Amino acid sequence: MADSNFIDYVKILCRSGKGGAGSRHFHRAKYVPKGGPDGGDGGRGGHIILRGNKNMWTLLPLKYNRHLFAGNGESGGAGRSFGKDGKDIIVDVPCGTVVFDAETGEYLTEVTDDGEEIKLLRGGRGGLGNWHFKSSTNRTPRYAQPGEPAIEKSIVLELKLLADVGLVGFPNAGKSTLLSAVSAARPKIADYPFTTMEPQLGIVAYRDNRSFVMADIPGIIEGASQGKGLGLRFLRHIERNAVLLFMVPADSNDIAADYKILSEELAQFNPDLVDKPRVLAVSKSDMLDDELKAEIEKTLPEGVPHIFISAVTGYNLDKLKDMLWEEITSESNRIDSGKIIHRPLDVRHRVQEEDEFIFEAEPMPEDNEEFFDDEEGYDEGYDEDGDYYGGEDMSDIDPEKD
Repeated sequence: MADSNFIDYVKILCRSGKGGAGSRHFHRAKYVPKGGPDGGDGGRGGHIILRGNKNMWTLLPLKYNRHLFAGNGESGGAGRSFGKDGKDIIVDVPCGTVVFDAETGEYLTEVTDDGEEIKLLRGGRGGLGNWHFKSSTNRTPRYAQPGEPAIEKSIVLELKLLADVGLVGFPNAGKSTLLSAVSAARPKIADYPFTTMEPQLGIVAYRDNRSFVMADIPGIIEGASQGKGLGLRFLRHIERNAVLLFMVPADSNDIAADYKILSEELAQFNPDLVDKPRVLAVSKSDMLDDELKAEIEKTLPEGVPHIFISAVTGYNLDKLKDMLWEEITSESNRIDSGKIIHRPLDVRHRVQEEDEFIFEAEPMPEDNEEFFDDEEGYDEGYDEDGDYYGGEDMSDIDPEKD
């Protein structure tokens, strides 16, 4: 997997920008001896924004850009001059990207639509200049607000492919062969296990110019929840699917037992997958006669629609499409995308090499860091109330006169 361009799990460090400090400045001109306070507001810090991009299919760009730091807001100036806002960081991600807190595993948000923008981390607000604080009883406010601090968070991005039908089965069950037979996708097909090493998508043409998307994931085996084979890493790609198509080959010793094992492995990964609509397809049925099919039907699990198919000969593929379309368009299968429940990350769902990634980023500035450059003629510090101020040196001003 190290050489693959398909990256569906990445851990990154994000930091929004801190707000600029407000200015403590008093207007001075030759014929304006009592100009009063005119310190401007500081600019806001930059945001970290996620944007859906339908032309992206992998998180590969973020694998080589682990640190996303937005720009800081600039300090306000004289003449009520506002500080410049910090530069926003807009990160393009594939549609279907889910965001988790890397420390707690808590679900944060998801991006599902092209062009959708989600503000992941908000930049700090800029501080108010001293002209905001003038009043009839406080003619010369010698303080201004500091900007709000930046927000830093380590997050995990998971890509969950958007598809209508997800293929579930053991290695060599005929999933890739079926996908290549009903769509234009050309996944790798061979007579050894685990030929599919990354998820594949195919658009299946249906009647009346209609179509649906089918997703093929690498095969899972018994004990995958304990890390055997490729584990459960790729099961995240069927969490969004409307229908699950279980595929068990006709030459299996016990089709019902194999179906039960697959169902239990899904439940280990996410219990919500148990409630998804499902169809059982007995693949490689071109080797069966009617008598054997009748015997096998007696052993199949009850309550699960089933069909005998052969992707090589095309046997019953049209009927399979009809069954899948009926399940996809069923009223009971229509859910609000906002109601999809994403399980929090835990040990079974994490990618070890990503979680062990060590960030080497610049330390965040201290809360009491000076917001103004040390320029001649400026006075900076904290007043008696603990509020930060910065601006022109006012030691020669008489508050009673000004």
